[in-house]
Amino acid sequence: MSKAANYPLRLSRSIMQAAKETAELEGVSLNQFIATAVAEKLSALRAEDLLRDRARRGDWSKAARILDRTGTQPPRPGDEVD
Repeated sequence: MSKAANYPLRLSRSIMQAAKETAELEGVSLNQFIATAVAEKLSALRAEDLLRDRARRGDWSKAARILDRTGTQPPRPGDEVD
């Protein structure tokens, strides 16, 4: 683990209580639970940025051409369109 930094964190009583209960249920310390929650949020935000960037680079005309292609195989059982 990289060097840790301390940060005084203020949470509402209800959030703190829920975090303590959840950490206990998960079998981890409150510190580990909060650190993991922050890491998960950062990961989700970065993934969203990445996907947004990739979408900006997308080419709708190319996508439409791919979607307009017809296949040569009949639909597999359960994939039929009414």
